[in-house]
Amino acid sequence: MWFHETLFEDVKLGLQGKLLYSKKTGFQDMKIFQTPAHGRLLLLDGTIQTTEKDEFIYHEMLTHPLLLAHPNPEKVLIIGAGDGGILREVLKHPVKEAAMVEIDGDVIEFSKKYLPSLSKGAFDDPRARIIIDDGAKFVRETKEKFDVVIVDSPDPIGCAKVLFSKKFYRDIYNCMSADGMMIRQAGSTMYQFDELIENYRLLKRIFPITIVELAAIPTYVGGFFSLLIGSKKIHPGRPMRTVRSRYRKLKLKTKYYNPEIHVTSQALPNFVKEVTK
Repeated sequence: MWFHETLFEDVKLGLQGKLLYSKKTGFQDMKIFQTPAHGRLLLLDGTIQTTEKDEFIYHEMLTHPLLLAHPNPEKVLIIGAGDGGILREVLKHPVKEAAMVEIDGDVIEFSKKYLPSLSKGAFDDPRARIIIDDGAKFVRETKEKFDVVIVDSPDPIGCAKVLFSKKFYRDIYNCMSADGMMIRQAGSTMYQFDELIENYRLLKRIFPITIVELAAIPTYVGGFFSLLIGSKKIHPGRPMRTVRSRYRKLKLKTKYYNPEIHVTSQALPNFVKEVTK
């Protein structure tokens, strides 16, 4: 069967696949498809979240740039990311704890069953702490301090809208350590440019250092996909020799990320650079 994701008003992405599982959870409509070209695919409320084919690009770029730039990331907070891909990448580093806050426990359970290649056992790692809760509520109420915060949320619609608000970013800032860093996705530079600009400006009001990072992810249609970094003290574009040294020391096994991409992903085309000065 064919299914179509309506990406934007006049843009659709069509994929062929077999429906493996469908459920309306307490928060969203969840479907898992088996596709010929992209392997298994997770769909939430009609929107592609991840596929086995290209998930590593997104998950690696949301993880390694910050964990290699931060001098000593011991505690990491992940908001969303119920498929386990971010958790898998975080646990490649010698962190003491990776706390993952996911509002919908069904996403975790059925990702374990139908998308085990994404988490690769990360949920069973003793350093992983899984919290079924609202991410916005958690950062608002927690007394803990985190060195790195990774926000892996859907686009700003429905229950995810609050995860793009100034209040949410302020709460993240408050639950970060003195040299803390955060990263989140901000959509396509072509089709969601307003979303990128709005969130960049919100972060810039809160964080002393705000950076845009770009990556090309095939199933996230719309050219370069943007990631936003907010940092209290540390610039994420550390000298390449420092990043390369730590990358080699940890013997990281990555399929997309490398020290050169760490630097070049922060090189922006003029139309993005002009609004992020």
